[in-house]
Amino acid sequence: MRLSAVHLSTLITCLWSLHASAAPEPDAHPHQLQYKEEALLVDTLNHIRDRHLDEALQSIETLVELNPKFRLAQLVYGDLLLAKSQPIGEFGNLPLKARGRINELRDEARSRLRSHLSQPQQGTLPASMLRLSADQKRIIVVDLEMSRLYLFENDNGTPRLLANFYASIGKNGIAKQVEGDLKTPVGVYFISQRISGKELPDLYGAGALPIDYPNPWDHRLGRTGYGIWIHGVPSDTYSRAPRSSEGCVALANADFETLTPLIDIGKTPVILAEKVDWQAPFHIEQQRKELEDAIEKWRRDWESRNIARYAANYSQSFQAGKHDYANWVARKEAINKAKTQIEIQLTDLSIFSDPGEEGLVVVRFNQRYNSNNYSGDAYKRQYWKREGDGVWRIVYEGTDTISTPPLARNNQ
Repeated sequence: MRLSAVHLSTLITCLWSLHASAAPEPDAHPHQLQYKEEALLVDTLNHIRDRHLDEALQSIETLVELNPKFRLAQLVYGDLLLAKSQPIGEFGNLPLKARGRINELRDEARSRLRSHLSQPQQGTLPASMLRLSADQKRIIVVDLEMSRLYLFENDNGTPRLLANFYASIGKNGIAKQVEGDLKTPVGVYFISQRISGKELPDLYGAGALPIDYPNPWDHRLGRTGYGIWIHGVPSDTYSRAPRSSEGCVALANADFETLTPLIDIGKTPVILAEKVDWQAPFHIEQQRKELEDAIEKWRRDWESRNIARYAANYSQSFQAGKHDYANWVARKEAINKAKTQIEIQLTDLSIFSDPGEEGLVVVRFNQRYNSNNYSGDAYKRQYWKREGDGVWRIVYEGTDTISTPPLARNNQ
């Protein structure tokens, strides 16, 4: 039975008013991974918008049969069936006592639709990805405002979009500062561990991928907390509301299981951005070249054994462990007196701009140091900042050791 014009127009308004402007259908973004559930949901809503009820019912029936745990799909299906017999007052025509859960599903529908209608322009990339090292095979970028996790693969140094997933974030939103604030951090992090679902309570679903929050820059700014993970969802559900975790990024279990085998512990970057800045590659290339030149100057100045030239690459606010700038320069000067030659080689260089602080970049590399009286290899992490005079300088430097968060507690 077809819907009456009144019923159908009401349902269209209820569903598509979740997004401020129902933009034209975007061009399909080429992905190697496809997502049947979300594709069927969007197809259903498109059919409703276009007043094609039979097609809408066919799509939603296929979806609920494919994944009965997809509560948002069940809600849309119920609305479609109910609209055959009576007008629908609003999205989720359920009793008042169920309003809280309906509001969460409404938020999820809004997030999914907004992502569908606001896909990044083809050919653009997240501005934070300035340079990938050869050993970084995949990169994760999360648009926290859009509730979207993007997975890129490293194609000989060029990021290629491989997949994107709907994701839930912290209950209290974005930019974590203190333990227990239930917010998701913003910054550049790295996967530090893999935990199987068998080792965790059902809340975390298929498993967890902890990240190294708080990183050295978080510590510098006094941010506290720990146990921020990318993880799954409880076994009795398909997905969670956009803001429902205690600070983690939560994915549908099927999406998490797709993601997990593609992750390299200690190497895969995770960029958590309030809103991803998508830019044309040539703009990104300009900043990358600028940073590469600054890093190469630093390397050459170190080899020169001219302490004044070398120290000029560091900010007056630089800190290395317990050493401030002045103490660090004095220490380096004393060390250099015993050197007759220094050779520095950098490999596995990666550069990411921090999405939470303009003019801040994270640099990682393997450093091989050779001198007349010492040789050694170390993986290093630096934070560079463009200072008021327009010059990039190092504000933090240290050995890169990704800490392992405790299993007993998390999401703080």
